[in-house]
Amino acid sequence: MFDHVSIGVADIARTRKFYDAALTPLGYTRLSDGETSLGYGDKEVGLWIGKSARPVKADSDSGLHFCLVAQNREAVDAFHASALAAGGTDNGRPGVRSDYSPTYYAAFVIDPDGYRIEAYCGK
Repeated sequence: MFDHVSIGVADIARTRKFYDAALTPLGYTRLSDGETSLGYGDKEVGLWIGKSARPVKADSDSGLHFCLVAQNREAVDAFHASALAAGGTDNGRPGVRSDYSPTYYAAFVIDPDGYRIEAYCGK
């Protein structure tokens, strides 16, 4: 349905460090790099990140989060570890979420700007 998603952040350099580390285990790379914007994806940009004077304020009760597809459970584990090492905050350790489905394996982090990010594998 979506071609891409765009988010605004306060600090592009900090964001670059975080998303470079967090997305690499999932097979996504920085395909676009500018002073005020970044673009991540596999073959085409699916996540645009731009410097913003007024990023959306973090609100854990809003329900907003972004779920990224992982190839396997090891990639979910690596996403979580890399995201935490790059300045993210744990929001749910890797594991099966049996209340979603018996094979729903996911991990959740909060990026440095407060966006909630999930990596998911259905195998």
